[in-house]
Amino acid sequence: MGRAFEYRKARKLKRWGNMSRTFTRIGKEITIAAKAGGPDPDMNPRLRALIQNGKAANMPKDTIERAIKKATDKDASDYKEIVYEGYGPFGIAIVVETATDNNQRTVANVRSYFTKHGGSLGTQGSLSFLFDHKSVFHIKPADPSAVEEFELELMDFDAELDADPEAEEWVIYGAFDQFNNIQKYLEDKGIEIVSSEFERIPTDYKEVTPEQRENIEKLLERFEDDEDVQNVFHNMKDED
Repeated sequence: MGRAFEYRKARKLKRWGNMSRTFTRIGKEITIAAKAGGPDPDMNPRLRALIQNGKAANMPKDTIERAIKKATDKDASDYKEIVYEGYGPFGIAIVVETATDNNQRTVANVRSYFTKHGGSLGTQGSLSFLFDHKSVFHIKPADPSAVEEFELELMDFDAELDADPEAEEWVIYGAFDQFNNIQKYLEDKGIEIVSSEFERIPTDYKEVTPEQRENIEKLLERFEDDEDVQNVFHNMKDED
């Protein structure tokens, strides 16, 4: 998964070049997590992980605190997480994760992006068989001599390790429902978590021509420029 991870990371860094856009995205996730599990990060593993993500993105402490406070602010927007699925041009499967306070606006925008670029919006869950929903942790490399034992222990959480000896970070891919367990295991072992997230990893990739790729990229950029959109996943094969 190493190369695929690098490609997704490059796309994310490109999108997150706008720092305020990055803070808005993480801030929404923090607010949603605090509303669902409480504002105390010691008692809310998901919130604790998102705060770490914010720190990794150089998000100011007061911005993080404001996002947490919004969860208890009666006048604040009530974000709902909604997933949209559809096919882009040339049969590329696309999953769009959103956090919105206006579902009608968001679904209208998402549908229009698909339609204007030769695609179509499908029903929720229609593409679930094409993606594995994973818990993904980026960690500081541990003791290289203990990698084998580390990998064996991770198997208890249906997780696997991508430990490139030359990489600044190691990556753990685990089952979606094991997020909290993996997080606790890493914290208990004193392993530094750089960031963590949920990813939808394609079970198979579809090849496209350079011209087709350019067309699909335009659609992906439209999604990523929408302020309601949190993440976009697709099964287009990486460039060689």
